[in-house]
Amino acid sequence: MNANGHADRVVPFTAGDGLECNLIHVTGGHAPAKGPVLLVHGAGVRANIYRAPNRRTLVDVLVDEGYDVWLENWRASIDIAHNRWTLDQAAVFDHPHAVRKVVEETGADDVQAVIHCQGSTSFVMSAVAGLVPEVKTVVANAVTLHPVVPRLAEAKLRVAIPPAARVLGYLNPGWGVSGAPWILPKLLHGFVLATHRECDNDVCRLASFTYGAGFPTLWRHENLSPETHEWLKEEFGDVPLTFFAQMLACVRAGHLIGVDERPELPESFVAGPPQTDARFSFLAGDRNGCFLPESQQRSYEWFERHAPGRHSTHVLHGYGHLDVFMGRRADEDIFPVIVNELEKGAGR
Repeated sequence: MNANGHADRVVPFTAGDGLECNLIHVTGGHAPAKGPVLLVHGAGVRANIYRAPNRRTLVDVLVDEGYDVWLENWRASIDIAHNRWTLDQAAVFDHPHAVRKVVEETGADDVQAVIHCQGSTSFVMSAVAGLVPEVKTVVANAVTLHPVVPRLAEAKLRVAIPPAARVLGYLNPGWGVSGAPWILPKLLHGFVLATHRECDNDVCRLASFTYGAGFPTLWRHENLSPETHEWLKEEFGDVPLTFFAQMLACVRAGHLIGVDERPELPESFVAGPPQTDARFSFLAGDRNGCFLPESQQRSYEWFERHAPGRHSTHVLHGYGHLDVFMGRRADEDIFPVIVNELEKGAGR
């Protein structure tokens, strides 16, 4: 039980291709009065990314608001066996099985979800393909159907990622703590330290290089407490460069595309209407150095064309990418927005 009186229970689930994943069920001192909410993390981190050492995390707020809170560790989690995953695999094998496990455990008919970054892209692929019909409300941060990145980040994807994928296979901001394993990663680490001088946290600097083009990329330093800036050293691990190759293809196309030719997924995610009746709320930090706010605006407009007046969008002023959840004042600035959007679906 943590300092806020909440307890964790790890619930394993098996993905559709046999990979062992898990859910973390967080409970408070009272039975939840509202339905289940599934929190889905991004690439190369884990479910714990929603639990920075701040006064109140999103998990704390949701539990205290009466929600039944579940955190999904899908195949991109650093707590899951190392694998060279794709968004397609997560969309077909992970998220539908995680949602069904939550339904099985809770007996609920409907599930709501808060999704972030590549947890968001892969989850929206599931939703648009009709693979998670139980999900009725989705609050998505940073990017969904239409990834738009800064010009420097796109140039890095085009020029650096293809040869790096052939030679390295993966990047790992955790090298800032564990040390790079062999000569090429060591040289890359040295290059990052020479070019990223925004702080003295090697994991923070490596994360900025790995995930985009910013100084830093994933947050605004002024939004993080010193404790969170130190804590994040343990929260990053391997991210396969196969994923970046897929993201490059998506950026070039202007929208998400599949790479595995899975029959469960449509040939185009934007050619026809979404096979879901979920209501989406799109969040975008206006200082995001990983995905530009235009990403979410394009997706909002696409969903609105198919269901006018149903969806919503929020630009989060002064916030970047992960500080939306990890920021020292996120409980005042951001979490009320998320709770308000979930409340709209709580009584459905």
